[in-house]
Amino acid sequence: MAIIVAGHKNPDCDTITAAIAVADLLSKRGMEAVAVAQGPCTPDTEFVLKTFGLAAPAIETDATGKDVALVDTTELSQALDNLDKGKVVVVVDHHKLGDVTTSNPLEMWVWPVGCTGTVIKAMYEFYGIEIPKNIAGAIMLAILNDTVLFKSPTCTDADKKAVEALAKIAGVADYKSLGMDMLKIKGSVEGIPAVDLMNRDYKDFNMGGKKVGIGQVEVLDLGLLDKIKPALVEECKKLQADGRHTVMLLLTDIMKEGSEILVVSQDASLVEKAFGGKVGGALNSMWVDGCMSRKKQVVPPMEKAFA
Repeated sequence: MAIIVAGHKNPDCDTITAAIAVADLLSKRGMEAVAVAQGPCTPDTEFVLKTFGLAAPAIETDATGKDVALVDTTELSQALDNLDKGKVVVVVDHHKLGDVTTSNPLEMWVWPVGCTGTVIKAMYEFYGIEIPKNIAGAIMLAILNDTVLFKSPTCTDADKKAVEALAKIAGVADYKSLGMDMLKIKGSVEGIPAVDLMNRDYKDFNMGGKKVGIGQVEVLDLGLLDKIKPALVEECKKLQADGRHTVMLLLTDIMKEGSEILVVSQDASLVEKAFGGKVGGALNSMWVDGCMSRKKQVVPPMEKAFA
């Protein structure tokens, strides 16, 4: 039985490329493995796959009866359905440890870096396996995506060194230009329904026993979202009404390096406590200067506020 390699729900570039790379690595180590995804690829991920001639993984959402390699998450709320009815045998991630548990020993790589791709590069090196040129290019762009061209506070020297090395393997002379092309596609919002933007990069978290949803839309200019912001607020309200205490949507301005956060909550004072600001205005939002990373700058203070 093949190991299925899967990332989180609403898969992003890191999740998709990590699944492809880890499936390749496990297979070359003698373990049959196949990459899957819990949803369709985002436009920027499609650009990455097309650029390096890779196919999108098949859709799979249920772990029942399967061996699973989990990538880019250890949160039950983000993992495959019925994970407890499958068997997690490998974890590769760059986030905090979530609430996934196992009854068996497993191989686990969790590093404090900006992208799962950086961990995967080290895994290839550890096992003495050559990274295919196309996979090297894909995880290189995933690192640039997750670290927002090294602007994110999650970015480490390891991420930068990995990109330099992977670019050489992939034969990419100007990775910054290619990365900017990718981010332009990622930040394109014209004609995209609000519900699709809301779900483009959305995750649920358990904070103090309460369900909290946090999404993020990254654009090169926040003005691109002005017309659709009211509709995004309505999508936040729909999600919040479906059993969540709080729903937040980060509207991240890549060039300005900050985020406007739309907030729909049973108690917005908890969000204000987390960020030391005031939620208000027609959109019930707040601007947080320098806020680029959900993982490092949003989830930790929110968990502390809900504790």
